[in-house]
Amino acid sequence: MNIRSLTRGDGVVIGAAVLLLIASFLDIYSIDGASDSADIPSLWGSGPVVLGVVLAGVIGAALVVVARAMPQPKKVAGLDLGQFGVAFTVFAAWSALGNIFDPAGAFDGEGGFVDELGAGLGLILALIATLIMAAAAVATPLVPALKGALIPAPRPAAPQPYGGQPQGGYGYPGAQQQPYGGQQGQPGQPGQPGQPFGGQPQPGQPQPQAPQQAQAQAQPAGDFSPFWFAVPVPRPLFAEDGSPTPIAELAPGTWYLAVEQRGANLVAQTQDGRRGVLQDTSGIQRG
Repeated sequence: MNIRSLTRGDGVVIGAAVLLLIASFLDIYSIDGASDSADIPSLWGSGPVVLGVVLAGVIGAALVVVARAMPQPKKVAGLDLGQFGVAFTVFAAWSALGNIFDPAGAFDGEGGFVDELGAGLGLILALIATLIMAAAAVATPLVPALKGALIPAPRPAAPQPYGGQPQGGYGYPGAQQQPYGGQQGQPGQPGQPGQPFGGQPQPGQPQPQAPQQAQAQAQPAGDFSPFWFAVPVPRPLFAEDGSPTPIAELAPGTWYLAVEQRGANLVAQTQDGRRGVLQDTSGIQRG
């Protein structure tokens, strides 16, 4: 499980689940004229409310978060765990709404007691929590603002001991040596490494052209330099042979290594060594 793949929408779902748990310990009823010392049960005192609102909402939130944090979505009866979670959150909100309209349930209320019985603070907060939870679970795949990473990805420069990113470009360890090699050659640029004295005594015309030709030949190989990157939203990684089935999913909050560029696509390598083609490179964050 990778918690860095959680989105802002998942954070809203988690917060709503916490609010629902808090509401479950508050009064389920509101009785007109009752004293402050009246012993009014909490949401845990009603089996239908516990099963249909509290547990359904908490289970739904857990399924949504776990499905997002898993590298490969698990399926039950052909449906992703996240889809089951969304269904649970919507059901919890629907049940909470029903209990708000009829907090007494099947109680017949002889003597007019039902007229004095209303939804307590616990039920009201439970309705608010489940509505927020269901809305976030449904809207996260649709709203770009909720797709953003909940935990920002750390800069890859932090664990690098060489501090070569300002020169190496994008934190690729192998690329850090290239600027150093280029810098070592620059002091002798008037004369290349084979000419330590600057090359001024040598015949001027032919020899300056040789390094220029070598640089021109080296440019095609140096057009692309491997770099680290992170994706803003989960994106599929396809096989290099062009197969339409994704071999992995790149998750926000994790750094991946781009090893090759093919047109507008990137060949990326995951942390477990798998390589594939990232077709959607829009909005990627370079390290």
